[in-house]
Amino acid sequence: MKRTIAGVLFGLVLGLAWQNLRAQPQLPPPAPDISPTVAFDITKADIDYVLKNAPPNPPDRQLRVVNMGKYNLGVGIIHRGATNDKPGDPIPVIYHDYTPEVYVITSGTGVLTTGGVIENRRASNGVPNVMNGPSGGGTAGNGAYSRRVQEGDIIIIPTNVAHGWSQVTDHVTYLSVRPDPERVLPAGYVYPLLLRNLPTAVPTPPRRPQVDD
Repeated sequence: MKRTIAGVLFGLVLGLAWQNLRAQPQLPPPAPDISPTVAFDITKADIDYVLKNAPPNPPDRQLRVVNMGKYNLGVGIIHRGATNDKPGDPIPVIYHDYTPEVYVITSGTGVLTTGGVIENRRASNGVPNVMNGPSGGGTAGNGAYSRRVQEGDIIIIPTNVAHGWSQVTDHVTYLSVRPDPERVLPAGYVYPLLLRNLPTAVPTPPRRPQVDD
């Protein structure tokens, strides 16, 4: 009788363990290590050349998208002219489904509005673009935060956070660094104007022979 009870209890414990194991999420196998083995340059001359020669629209130019191994990384340069809006006008905003951004203001000034409720929201249609992947937009609503930014400022904008410009009297130019963990950006992309030439390599000094004491 004791053996029967013990056998039943063992079967129940084994069954519960099996059910718990089945309920655990199955993690995907680790991605292969495909990290690049070289560095990628975007020189000031490259940025100046794009700003001078690129068409005015769109103002956002993705300079490079690099496969970093476990994620992609995009770097863009954006040059916006005067917005010609008045204080109190609705502020158009956008958001990105998968790509956060880090803005580094390089020249000019304007009012940047972020966060809050997005009114008149236009949901992303899921169509990717070379700049930020799938994105949506609307107008800034309750809880939005506005401040004037200028050269040297850095702003970190998480995924799905609204952001938009207003009261730009002349221009604002900024770099945008875009981590892409979901790989919605096209790895290997280079802005066409940057394909005109490559930077000149500097010879590596020869190594001195090691002298044993």
